[in-house]
Amino acid sequence: MHLKENNYDSLVDAIEDLRVQGYKEDFNLKPKCLDCPSLKLELHPADFKIDGFYRFEGMSSPDDNSILYAISGESGVKGILIDA
Repeated sequence: MHLKENNYDSLVDAIEDLRVQGYKEDFNLKPKCLDCPSLKLELHPADFKIDGFYRFEGMSSPDDNSILYAISGESGVKGILIDA
């Protein structure tokens, strides 16, 4: 699946739109894998791909930024990872 090309105004807007596009799960970054606690699933680098990413800078400081990743796994799972 290809992501819709979009420039989001905020991190919240991006998350809401990605959820509509099927990126329902929340991933956590571990040293050697991505963890999906709700499914008790670990995805190693060969098991997933990054479909898109979006960068957001804080209003008060450009150093205050977040990156949102849209990720899909070989098993069909789709979700997001936020790197703040």
